Amino acid sequence: MSTAPVIHPSAVVEDGAVIGPGCEIGPFCHIGPQVRLGEGCILKSHVVVTGDTEIGEGTMIFSFAVIGEVPQDLKFRGEKTRLVIGKRNRIREHVTMNCGTEGGGGLTSVGDDGLFMAGCHVAHDVRIGNHVILVNNSAVAGHCVLEDEVIVGGLSGVHQWVRIGRGAIIGAVTMVTNDVIPFGLVQAPRGKLDGLNLVGLKRRGVSRADITALRAAFQMLAQGEGAFADRARRLGDETQSDYVREIVAFVLAGSDRHFLTPG
Repeated sequence: MSTAPVIHPSAVVEDGAVIGPGCEIGPFCHIGPQVRLGEGCILKSHVVVTGDTEIGEGTMIFSFAVIGEVPQDLKFRGEKTRLVIGKRNRIREHVTMNCGTEGGGGLTSVGDDGLFMAGCHVAHDVRIGNHVILVNNSAVAGHCVLEDEVIVGGLSGVHQWVRIGRGAIIGAVTMVTNDVIPFGLVQAPRGKLDGLNLVGLKRRGVSRADITALRAAFQMLAQGEGAFADRARRLGDETQSDYVREIVAFVLAGSDRHFLTPG
């Protein structure tokens, strides 16, 4: 049974904001007039949610997070843009998430069931999938794409326009300047593709046959003949693994940035 929201007397909820049933808004929070909170959202204390921002049900936001502010982009001129956050996310202390820009499509989007640890940043026009973890003080620059189940280690940075494929893991204190294949393992200060996220694959119950196929695919990408995209095309012609096909599709989709390559 739905219950009325509980709003602390010191919180400011501006006219026009939509607060779902069962929400809890703690002391000294500030909710802007275009904000929409889904059912059962919890805002601890001193949380700012502003802009044209929608937050899905069951999301919890901790103290001093600032969600939905204007982009940190000098080209922004006050155009109408949005931030959409999915369900059941955990957004910890001092996290910042910005709305989009007109030039980037006008939307920053975050999926479901993510964990955004203290001090991390999600910039304008970023697209983040489901079950993503950003560890403390990591930063994702504008226009990046992080697919489902990506983990970005603490104190790491992702350069603007970079794509990180599903299930990839970025080690701590790493700068990622190029696209990362699905299930990749990236580490070192300037971000080197150093293998596959085997621990993550095993935790998800991926079959031994698929893991073996992924290992063989990685070796071919690392040491095969021809350009990186050509190696990927040959993989697509030869493999029977859906996981390998996912890597091939990601590579061939292309972007303005090069790929981090093995070796």
